[in-house]
Amino acid sequence: MQSLSEMISKPTTFDVVIVGAGPSGSACAYWLARAGWSVCLIEKKQFPREKTCGDGLTPRAVHQLAQMGLEPTVAPNAHRYQGLRGFGFGASVEMNWPDHPVFPNYGYTITRFNLDGLVAKEAQREGATLLNGVEALELLDATDAVDGGLKGASGVLVKEKETGTTAPIRGRYLVVGDGQNSRLGRELGTTRNRSWPMGMALRGYYTSDRHDEPWIDSHLDIRDPKGDVVPGYGWIFPLGDGRVNVGVGLLSTGGAWKGVNTTKLQEYFVAQTADAWGLNDKTCCGPPTGGRLPMGLALGPHVGANTLTIGDAAGTVNPFNGEGIAYGYESGRLAAGVLGEALLHDDSSLLSLYDERLGQAYGEYYKVARAFVRVISEPKILAACVGVGMRIEPLMRELLSIMANLMQNDARGPAEVGYRALVRLADVVPERAYALLLGDH
Repeated sequence: MQSLSEMISKPTTFDVVIVGAGPSGSACAYWLARAGWSVCLIEKKQFPREKTCGDGLTPRAVHQLAQMGLEPTVAPNAHRYQGLRGFGFGASVEMNWPDHPVFPNYGYTITRFNLDGLVAKEAQREGATLLNGVEALELLDATDAVDGGLKGASGVLVKEKETGTTAPIRGRYLVVGDGQNSRLGRELGTTRNRSWPMGMALRGYYTSDRHDEPWIDSHLDIRDPKGDVVPGYGWIFPLGDGRVNVGVGLLSTGGAWKGVNTTKLQEYFVAQTADAWGLNDKTCCGPPTGGRLPMGLALGPHVGANTLTIGDAAGTVNPFNGEGIAYGYESGRLAAGVLGEALLHDDSSLLSLYDERLGQAYGEYYKVARAFVRVISEPKILAACVGVGMRIEPLMRELLSIMANLMQNDARGPAEVGYRALVRLADVVPERAYALLLGDH
């Protein structure tokens, strides 16, 4: 692994500089380096490092890992599971991941402590320069934004945490993938669309005899200490290593969970599931951690004259289910493809293709998801929909395909037909239909 001091002695302008070696940054670095471009991947922490997450890999995420040749490396360190077990309003249902022509019908659970370094080091093996323990402090030579896009920059000024050494890292293109609280993203000019969904999640680890079960559990009937329904969900993900990941997530628009104490909500959820999973003070592995997650491409813009944002820094989390890892890998790969074209043709204007491809991949789907979140943010609607749906197993199976984004584009099965119906409703749900659902006639 190259040190910052070595880089200072041999100044280099990279084709692409990437800040953040999480799923999106590491995937972007992997695909660019594999194509032969010079890449510098900068991560402020040392691997392995802790990261607050649900630790679940859906079939979409597994597919991306397989595409990078990493599934054989990940699998021995992970717990394979076959589907989701849903609970809500007195009912439960077990649902296998659906068969799909592209995605596998299984997922893995693995902590980000064990996962993220594997992908970053694979990018390094492909030729990327990986800087661990190096923090990006500020943009270099920032230029004004044009036509509502991001600012441009020639790179970043970085600081090696261990030595305090600072140095400029320059590139023809700069990619920012440093997470949902991206300071560099804000410096580039990103803002959040506050009318779109925001997630809040909190998770902790517990030891449990049920650590190797073949299902991940999702509780759709989550209540606050007063017994009131909260717009969100609780989860228990077996990790296969003696532990389970236990957490709560809130989904909202318009401040529907404003004032909710997530720590108390987590405590209450743990109490509700304690007997079934053996959760108590003795089995607790430490205090829970959490944070906020902008969703559904709520952070933007995503493109500047020579800059891009990816992953959580671009708000790519799926509003339907709070999943971020798969969309980190995917957005990093999309960005790498566009950057490769721009480099090959020496034409920075081709970066505009990134917005176009994000729209093709997620635009319509996230429009539906944002409308869905707005509707279920109303407790009366959540109780009515989930309370009925949980008792209709075929409906729940199709809903699983939609919420995990596992529909088949060329198929006309129930999930695909249902999704197309939701697309048609998405434009009206936030307005008149939403008002009708609330009884506001």
